[in-house]
Amino acid sequence: MSHAPAGRARGLRGLLVDIEPLRRDREFRLLWSGQLVSGVGRAVTVVALPYELYVLTRSPLAVGLLALVQLVPILVFALGGGAIADAVDRRRLLLLTQAGLAACSIALAFLAFAPAPPVVGFYVVAFVAAGLGAIDQPARSASIPRLVPPERLNAAIALGQLSFNAVGVAGPALGGILIALVGVSAAFAFDAVTFLAAIAALVLMAPLPPHPGAARPSVAAVKEGLRFARARRVVLSTFVIDLVAMVFGMPSSLFPALALDVFGVGPAGLGLLTAAPAAGGLVGAVLTGWVSRVRMPGRSVIVAVAGWGLAITAFGLAAGSFPLALVFLALAGAADVISAVFRSGILQVETPDELRGRLSSIHIVVVTSGPRLGDAEAAAVAALVGPQLSVISGGILCLLGLGLVVRRFPELARYRSPVVAAGAPGREEVVPEIVRLPFELDSVETEIDPPVRPEASERT
Repeated sequence: MSHAPAGRARGLRGLLVDIEPLRRDREFRLLWSGQLVSGVGRAVTVVALPYELYVLTRSPLAVGLLALVQLVPILVFALGGGAIADAVDRRRLLLLTQAGLAACSIALAFLAFAPAPPVVGFYVVAFVAAGLGAIDQPARSASIPRLVPPERLNAAIALGQLSFNAVGVAGPALGGILIALVGVSAAFAFDAVTFLAAIAALVLMAPLPPHPGAARPSVAAVKEGLRFARARRVVLSTFVIDLVAMVFGMPSSLFPALALDVFGVGPAGLGLLTAAPAAGGLVGAVLTGWVSRVRMPGRSVIVAVAGWGLAITAFGLAAGSFPLALVFLALAGAADVISAVFRSGILQVETPDELRGRLSSIHIVVVTSGPRLGDAEAAAVAALVGPQLSVISGGILCLLGLGLVVRRFPELARYRSPVVAAGAPGREEVVPEIVRLPFELDSVETEIDPPVRPEASERT
């Protein structure tokens, strides 16, 4: 009987997010910690900037224009940013982009402090910041495989998702408090100060020089990355499956109509609808201790996207219960995090280092444009059949589209992790499980490593 509590404790540790990359890998710990602090500041600006624009203009259209202004430089500069990230020292590039983003936050603080700030100035700064972010993100993502060994890569990616979702939950709340207590200008200044943590962490890190075979930034280099993505079908499948999930199953543009007209919960309910996916994503990220032990990550992506589609469909059907609807949104957010961890892991493992910046930039374009296309699709369908039917049909189309992707890209379901297959160290006991899909998949199972004796593990 004395062994049962110990066994349960080991099982719980196996579910909780694996913090080994933070314990063992100094460079990753520095990058992650600095980004966590600066991420909180960026989340404050995500709240403060549209708030300031609305206060100045009293126009929802002005706030909507901000999203377009920020999307354009991402789509324009991301691919080029990936080529740059492959050709230069990534640590030095991150230092430059973080310094530039800090300068943008300082500029926003000065604009907001002015007695009559020009509205166009906020758009200009937002455009520049989005362009810098389009260069920063590929460099940051492509650096991770250089900072941790292959057997801890999925755990490092999961920790990134944990940070992202924690910031997504806490940052906006902090932004609202700062705006109420000290004003918008001080909120922007707070964002600028948090960049000091990211810059200090980068200064303490070792250089990340480019691969000896890296190509110089050029249109040809960008095309090389696109050709690789097209030729490596398992990588291409991760992009396609995410687009399917987001284009058909992303209903965030319908949250105002759902909150006011379907659930009747007002602005407070709208805030809960918006926060629910991030809250679920945070819980999902906390419970990712098992991801490094999955042999077939492609199948896990398929199962996670199926979970997303089912949860969104159930959310649309839960019009009679607002709390239940929030639960389904949270489940969708958790499924999205699991999908993101495995998709990113496949991308990083299958891409050579000299191409990781460019492939990461393609990934950023996909994950940036997909939700916005999904918002447009959901709104267009809602104009014809109403918001609730739009959500339900989107979830169903997501599942149907997933079935088509699985048949079109059988490589994804067959993909076996080379790291786990080789016997990555540090694995703990885990029970194999079978996950059933809502459609036929040639008897696909989600396979996890067989039990490993505790004494054979590196962990203590």
